[in-house]
Amino acid sequence: MIKTAKFGWITLVLVTVLFLSSCTGTQTADSEVASSPTESTPADTTSQTESTNTDLPILEGRATVELSVNGSAVVIEVNGEQAPITAGNFVDLVQRGVYDGTVFHRVVRQPEPFVVQGGDPLSKDPNIPTQQLGTGSFTDPETGEARYIPLEIKPANAEQPVYSQTFEEAGITDAPELTHTRGAVAMARSQFPDSASAQFYIALADLPFLDGNYAVFGQVIEGMEVVDSIQQGDVIESAEVTEGLDNLKTGN
Repeated sequence: MIKTAKFGWITLVLVTVLFLSSCTGTQTADSEVASSPTESTPADTTSQTESTNTDLPILEGRATVELSVNGSAVVIEVNGEQAPITAGNFVDLVQRGVYDGTVFHRVVRQPEPFVVQGGDPLSKDPNIPTQQLGTGSFTDPETGEARYIPLEIKPANAEQPVYSQTFEEAGITDAPELTHTRGAVAMARSQFPDSASAQFYIALADLPFLDGNYAVFGQVIEGMEVVDSIQQGDVIESAEVTEGLDNLKTGN
């Protein structure tokens, strides 16, 4: 995953923190490296991707989402043109109210700025132990089952995204259309490519070593200073689709 020695062991630790982020709730890098990412991942992600892609929400175009955090707004432009399934999943969850009352359970600024991560539906429940935060996914009330989405990354100038594979696995050397610039919004997942569900993260700095490995689907366009001030445990008071909801298509 790491193709240059420039970032060294610090990058390795940070990537590992994100890599296990969907399945661990601990805060230190050492404990996350030792954690097992098996609790919240689907048993067979390949067959799941093939069978559910047509049922997943799709964003045909762009939308704008506003998060309220600590009484201030974070405005995200969601890009369904480059990541239609990932963007559609996020907008659909916002519209359902899934993110209202969830917390940012992971904030990594040391040894260098990395990400703030939230969106775990489990974090709405104050009775859930802190160490379990980061293990949750969205459960579709219609099916009673967790909804996962395929890893979706579009190479620059390509007609279609690559699904269910990192660029390295697919043998792609081009940069993605959407990269991990500061303020990029992307989906957290475990080591299984198709294990993203509800948890997302916002990049606190340019993170090019994540490009081609995680699905970026949006960008903070207002309120990055609010993101910079987020602390672990801060609550997403509300999340609202303010523009582009008519671009969301659900079902078949």
